[in-house]
Amino acid sequence: MQSAAPKTRKMISYAKYGYIFILPFFLVYAVFMIYPLINTILLSFKGNGPTAEQWVGFQNYQYILFGEEGNRLANAFMKSFWQDFLNTLILWVGNFVVQIVLSLLLAVWFSDNRIKIKGTGFFKVVVYMPNIITAASVASLFLMLFGNSKYGAINSLLLNAGAILEPVSFLNNQVITRILVMLIQSWMWFGNTMLLLLSGIYGIDPSIYEAASIDGSSGMNTFFKITMPILKPIFIYVFITSMIGGLQMFDIPYLLHEGNTTSMYLETSAVFIYKNFHQAVPNYGISAAASVILFIITAVLGIFVYKFNTEGDNKKRKKSK
Repeated sequence: MQSAAPKTRKMISYAKYGYIFILPFFLVYAVFMIYPLINTILLSFKGNGPTAEQWVGFQNYQYILFGEEGNRLANAFMKSFWQDFLNTLILWVGNFVVQIVLSLLLAVWFSDNRIKIKGTGFFKVVVYMPNIITAASVASLFLMLFGNSKYGAINSLLLNAGAILEPVSFLNNQVITRILVMLIQSWMWFGNTMLLLLSGIYGIDPSIYEAASIDGSSGMNTFFKITMPILKPIFIYVFITSMIGGLQMFDIPYLLHEGNTTSMYLETSAVFIYKNFHQAVPNYGISAAASVILFIITAVLGIFVYKFNTEGDNKKRKKSK
């Protein structure tokens, strides 16, 4: 008599095929990200110039962070690194403030159903376009506009209008060059930030706004009490990614600072690394140590910002339980 119990079927696992599909990514990541990172860390413990193969331990880190009494070269490295790091922070904070304010205003404006702006798709494309233009092209454009000679576009217009008698040296002015870099960075990235905030606003349940409207909430009150708190995770993401990009700022400041007397105010941490790596007698150890320090600073600040902004939410969840 045959058993009436159902026969067990052998389950086929397809998990291994998933690993095969994602394997190319991890291979590329290991070759182009993990290996360079490990090699940079090892290089940071070696010497500079003629002693590039000599193991010097933490000497490069000491030179960059603290200098060395009686060692002019070490003190020069320290002064240059911290000055460039300060420039990086100033340029990033300046462009981030402009970028986030402009992006938030446009995101709210485009998503407000009461205004009903026509052609919002066209405007979204237009504001995002600077983000896809190469930094070299943007730098060349602004160099043409704000050139120090009479052939610069702005100088030419002012001279022809009789507003000035001699060309203005825009790129030789510390304040103007810094403001120019901030505006360029804001102009290039505010479209991307706006789309991120816009997607967050579109994800908010419309019934929440309807309930607020029925309760008599004003537009300003609704924005600060409903929209801003719900957008907090996106704000954290935007802030951290902007901070990472800002601390690694290189192309625009470097392309604008070449050949003008305010170059020291436009040199960023990334420019410091590049200059020491590509000079006549390369300081490979100093460049690598500066890269590792910048990596650690970025990681620590990113973790701090994330923990600081999510700690309150975690406490609320624990209390609700």
